[in-house]
Amino acid sequence: MRDAGDNWGGTIAPPPGGRRRRPFDGRLAQAGETMLPHGNGRSYGDSCLNDSGWLLTPAQGARIHGFDAETGLLDADAGVLLREVTERIVPQGWFLPVTPGTQFVTLGGALANDIHGKNHHRRGTFGRWVESFELERSNRGTLHCSASENADLFHATIGGMGLTGFVTRLRLRLMRVGSASILETTQRFSRLSDYFERAEAADERHEYAVAWIDSLARGTSFGRGHLICGDHAAEGDRTGRARPPLATVPWTPPVSPLRGLGLRAFNELYFRKARPGMSRRTVPFDGFFYPLDRIGGWNRLYGPRGLHQHQSLVPTRHAAETVRALMETALEAGQGSFLTVLKRFGALQSPGLLSFPTEGYTLTLDFPHLGPRTERLLDRLDAIVVAAGGRVNPYKDARMAPATFAASFPRWRELEALRDPALLSDFWRRTALRLPLPSLDAATPASESVC
Repeated sequence: MRDAGDNWGGTIAPPPGGRRRRPFDGRLAQAGETMLPHGNGRSYGDSCLNDSGWLLTPAQGARIHGFDAETGLLDADAGVLLREVTERIVPQGWFLPVTPGTQFVTLGGALANDIHGKNHHRRGTFGRWVESFELERSNRGTLHCSASENADLFHATIGGMGLTGFVTRLRLRLMRVGSASILETTQRFSRLSDYFERAEAADERHEYAVAWIDSLARGTSFGRGHLICGDHAAEGDRTGRARPPLATVPWTPPVSPLRGLGLRAFNELYFRKARPGMSRRTVPFDGFFYPLDRIGGWNRLYGPRGLHQHQSLVPTRHAAETVRALMETALEAGQGSFLTVLKRFGALQSPGLLSFPTEGYTLTLDFPHLGPRTERLLDRLDAIVVAAGGRVNPYKDARMAPATFAASFPRWRELEALRDPALLSDFWRRTALRLPLPSLDAATPASESVC
């Protein structure tokens, strides 16, 4: 897999001589070249790449400056990993209010992508829990940003994919829990319609809820899977330390095993892993939230050309038929998804200007990159999503058309107006900068463009 340390999908070949990076030293302006903040390289596409300029990595020695165990307020450098936060706060009875599917994400990356988790219906996005942050701008120096101070940049930076400046430090509110251990409830269902009948009730009863879908099942079993719910146990793990990896994929196979018969066998075995009906057990937090972290280098299994992850969001009123259409389209193309995840987003609104989550249902599909064949499939999936009034996740993307981005995020021009002039990403070049901007007379002033 190509240079997967720079972006997790590994579908984008680095430029000759490799990608240029340096630790952030307080300077953003550098004559004639653009820069881009770069965390731990877990974005799948090119929103974290800047092959025409520099990648700015967090300075060495990122640390947690303070944690108030009474109020749950954390003060930390943006380069601190979520894993380091968990190890610090769980012994004192707290947990991350929003966490994605990996612990190996920096706080700055979580802010820049306004990440979501299995509890969006209860807690919303990461940005809702950010009190304030320090932002270094090439043209304005260091700014303190919050909902009441430099509010336009506060909202634009949350979900702004690192384009508004370099976040150096932030303050985050946390969630009090009994323990990190999870009381997991798994319900096996036989068809896609069963999930939609149960999803809202599951969200009402549980802190966390997500579904795994068998992407290859057909006929009356189409869309079968597991509805997996969870709540923090009153007693259990108070260390916050994840277990060591079970295994590591040491090299990239010439052909991905996550296709054809291998994928079909995995789906059948995984579906039958859960007993018919409902089962309950207490599980370690890392197995519930971060199962793939336990396999080092798991992305190598997708083969030498990497993987595409397609994550879409569709409004509730169109969700059942649109999700079915997306899955049927992938089946017809002969490209079943290895990991298919379906989740309901709640009504809690993100403070981010370009945040991906909004009320509806989100479907995530993973495909080994097979060249033009896969790209044609992804274009078809994009068209289905846009026609349903939905959106495609930009920080999982490496190829969407500018028109798809504009349809997904009609407020993109407001971010462009607030973008730091020294910062640019390959994603922004490929999408936003190929779209027409309004004339200067018709442009909305940046100060009025963000609520």
